[in-house]
Amino acid sequence: MATATSRHHDRRISPVFLGIVAVMAVSGWAVWTSYAASRGLAVFLFVTSAWVVSLCLHEYAHARTALHGGDITVGAKGYLTLNPLKYTHALLSIVLPVVFVIMGGIGLPGGAVFIERGRIRGRWRHSLISAAGPLTNVLFAVVCTAPFWLHALDGVPDDFRYALAFLALLQVSAAVLNFLPVPGLDGYGIIEPWLSHAARRQVEPFAPFGLLAVFGLLWIPEVNQEFFRLIYAILSGLGVPDWAAAAGRGLYQFWPDLGSLSITPQR
Repeated sequence: MATATSRHHDRRISPVFLGIVAVMAVSGWAVWTSYAASRGLAVFLFVTSAWVVSLCLHEYAHARTALHGGDITVGAKGYLTLNPLKYTHALLSIVLPVVFVIMGGIGLPGGAVFIERGRIRGRWRHSLISAAGPLTNVLFAVVCTAPFWLHALDGVPDDFRYALAFLALLQVSAAVLNFLPVPGLDGYGIIEPWLSHAARRQVEPFAPFGLLAVFGLLWIPEVNQEFFRLIYAILSGLGVPDWAAAAGRGLYQFWPDLGSLSITPQR
């Protein structure tokens, strides 16, 4: 009986997550109805809360897949409650990705939940656990862009349309970055089980610096330009015009004096 109760508690959705969802819903309503006194603030709250929700679902996907793969410890760690405060590195998983969005409008991936890989059997399961997170971003991007590729924008207010476009940009950029085969990112986690033991040992020391290396490369104008060219091409394929995403980014960054801190997309 105690075990069943414990398992139920381990998987109960956290009030923290529900609070974030509530902020997303209320701010989304404010954007849709133009109720807020500040259009930019409403878009900021809506996109930021939706971005945090997607980060929680990203980490949940890792944990849930690991649970079915054999790691039964993820429940006791609180990973199945969707509570961002339960992550191994809440700073990396939530705070830094939000800061990167505020600074430059880029969905830089975070990390992570701690998976006891020794409990997982089979290389395919290890790869699937790593892929589950960025696939969540892909799904989120498809949902955000659905009104565009379904041509169902009639009656959708402009600000809400722009907010969805910018949120889609964040999801697409997060998915692309996460799928990079860079140590420390999910893309490397997908291929790592298929590498030789010697290769994994050689790469292991660089894992803590992979995310920082990607962030540094994005500051190089030429790299930044090519990266966003790819992101806008994907968005265009999903029916989202680049000007809509740019308009959403402009509304999101409603503060007047922080432009010099931005990682401005070079196109």
